[in-house]
Amino acid sequence: MSEREFDVIVVGAGPAGEVCAGRLGDGGLSVAVVEEHLIGGECSFYACMPSKSLLRPGELLAEVRRIPGAREAVSGELDVAAVLSRRDEIIHDLDDSGMEPWLAERGIELVRERGRLDGERRVRAGDDVLVARRAVVVATGTSALVPPIEGLREAEPWTNREATTAKAAPERLVILGGGVVGVEMAQAWRVLGSQVTLIEAADRLIAREERFAGEQVAEALSELGVDMRIGVKATAVRAGGGEVTVELEDGMQALGDELLVAIGRRQNTDDLGLETVGLEGGGPIEVDDRMAVNDWLYAIGDVNGRVLLTHMGKYQGRIAADVILGKDAHAMHDDGRSPRVIFTDPQVAAVGHTLDSARQAGLSVRAVDVPTQGNAGASFYGRDSAAGTARLVVDEDRGLIAGATFTGPEVQDFLHAATIAVIGEVPIERLAHAVPSFPTRSEVWLYLLEGLEA
Repeated sequence: MSEREFDVIVVGAGPAGEVCAGRLGDGGLSVAVVEEHLIGGECSFYACMPSKSLLRPGELLAEVRRIPGAREAVSGELDVAAVLSRRDEIIHDLDDSGMEPWLAERGIELVRERGRLDGERRVRAGDDVLVARRAVVVATGTSALVPPIEGLREAEPWTNREATTAKAAPERLVILGGGVVGVEMAQAWRVLGSQVTLIEAADRLIAREERFAGEQVAEALSELGVDMRIGVKATAVRAGGGEVTVELEDGMQALGDELLVAIGRRQNTDDLGLETVGLEGGGPIEVDDRMAVNDWLYAIGDVNGRVLLTHMGKYQGRIAADVILGKDAHAMHDDGRSPRVIFTDPQVAAVGHTLDSARQAGLSVRAVDVPTQGNAGASFYGRDSAAGTARLVVDEDRGLIAGATFTGPEVQDFLHAATIAVIGEVPIERLAHAVPSFPTRSEVWLYLLEGLEA
């Protein structure tokens, strides 16, 4: 066993760890990144990137079929093999070697081992112990949560990893969970030919978002032919003979060839050696707004449990790196109000509070709603496109926008303007002078702001 010293050791090379390590390397520090699997992590290979590559072809085909003149040029159905082949290109066939030069250019040493804390400023990686002169940054992310349902684990269900990298569309797919992963994978595999049953214990889909968003996504999935069982719990799972049976609390069953569990995530801290530095594993690592646990240990991304979104993990990586580099940095915006997009059709794009969460937070608010497609720019997306809803949640006491939600086709591009308004706390009277271009769908902002005057 040998010991080697670095200024900083980053454990985990997902998006958060990558950004942090790169910023530290660019800042002139010696950095080691310890990663046992893939550089780029869950998002690049098993979540964000492959899931969107599965969704995009069906979404694009649906849009083309809405446009007279273009739809006449379309014949036949999706080429599923080609869709999956393109997905494999996007995730580089689960080969991360293309990322190694990026690390090397910044002088970052990659250690392909499982990293575990081994006392203060020490990380055990295989047969070596790496010692940090300045800091250790934990960026080990999360894994799919498999609940204690009778027979579920024995059925060897899919998680997001199998669902996004499958080599063929299953004939029948049962999905447990109607959150982001559940609804996106329900749409993707239904469009690619699977019979899909979606089971959600809550009374609606994507329950953390505005109620109208869940209702509109549910309606769209139903029109695609997804069999939805909403407001009912799974009580047991049986597998055998190439078939999975999910028993439901209402006495009904759901049958599939594959079963996807998509009900949440758990932090990868069980086998991280946290006990060697006086912390407990099995849950999130608590940090302050500098992403610091103490004067040498930091935790960024999903592993700290603050907000489980790739872009926010990258943001946290920049914060932690700047602090380690000696800058006065802290997270000004790092909570459940973060910008977020669900890439179903209709899409759901939101930032800040929903109406319910704002009221629960004690804010005096009202909602202003207009049709997302109720403007000239929407004409170019086809008459049969889902109308969608645009909502502003207005903080009456402060004259600010506390939250915004958009549903409809391609509404992701509305989101950053809303993020600036919410996070920048731009007064509504000032927003009235931010004139949207004609004829674009951004005119939805004009109608929303006019709605504030009503």
